Amino acid sequence: MISVDTVYQRVQAILNKENRGYMTPQEFNLLANQAQLEVFEQYFYDLSQFNRAGEITNEYANIISNIKEKISIFQKTTSLTYSNSLFSLPSDLYRLGTVYYNGTTEVEGINQNEYLNINSSPLTKPSTTVPVYIRTGDAITIYPSTITSNVNCSYVKTPAIADWTYVTIDNVAKYDSSTVTNFELHGADETTIVYKILSFAGLVIKQPEISTVADNKDTIKKQQEKS
Repeated sequence: MISVDTVYQRVQAILNKENRGYMTPQEFNLLANQAQLEVFEQYFYDLSQFNRAGEITNEYANIISNIKEKISIFQKTTSLTYSNSLFSLPSDLYRLGTVYYNGTTEVEGINQNEYLNINSSPLTKPSTTVPVYIRTGDAITIYPSTITSNVNCSYVKTPAIADWTYVTIDNVAKYDSSTVTNFELHGADETTIVYKILSFAGLVIKQPEISTVADNKDTIKKQQEKS
């Protein structure tokens, strides 16, 4: 977890040091969550890239292991609620993992055409020992239809919306730690978050050189991590 106040103070300090103006809390929160989402989504692109390249076995320089550690923060399991022939997926779902029936039986995900094919033969027809599901939006349909309970899934959740909360005293925004929501990202990405917010901030406060500097620093950091 990364302190949203620490990031806020660093961003404002850099902007003030460079005489680039002031970012309002509302602007910061908006850009902070865009930055968090970009860093979060990059985990999955990087994992795919390095899986293709092969795994480094060094304990501390294993990039694949490090990325998986970052993603693990967002991994959850939950039971699914059944209603109107559908099992509702979690509201904070980002990527669906494995669906289970009765705790041990994996439910395979298929598409509608595949279901029509396997359901046409007694040998491949879905059963409680070999169930399948079809996903439609934020819900899944499980076959056979006799399965109406005891269904769980693993998934990766979407990061919570970071919020630098404050109270206004003498027209000045003062940090309010009682209602704050921190970044859920791994602590190793604090610098990346700062650079990305600064990159966005350069456009908001119409100082494009700030974006250029922040982008260059972020690129260097990424190259160091992946070299």
